[in-house]
Amino acid sequence: MVADGREAQRLDAWLWCARLRKTRADCAKLVEAGVVRINRLPTDKPHARVRPGDVLTIAQGRGETGRIAVWRVVALAERRGPAAEAQALYEDLSGTG
Repeated sequence: MVADGREAQRLDAWLWCARLRKTRADCAKLVEAGVVRINRLPTDKPHARVRPGDVLTIAQGRGETGRIAVWRVVALAERRGPAAEAQALYEDLSGTG
């Protein structure tokens, strides 16, 4: 978690630290595809800023296998750490775990 006083972080970097995808470039492509919303507002900008308290809605997959993840940003990331550290960055509001 961040201890350097930052109030916001790039969306693609935060998603990468939260371990949504393996690379930051993959996270940027996901955002550019228009499947991420910040506080209900669509964005296709990987450089969009996220702050603690923001709610991200992320469409993952398509059709029958598709899933909508709803995450509340709990903290900003200092680094990309292990899964347990990544899960502490958000609260899953999806109701599906």
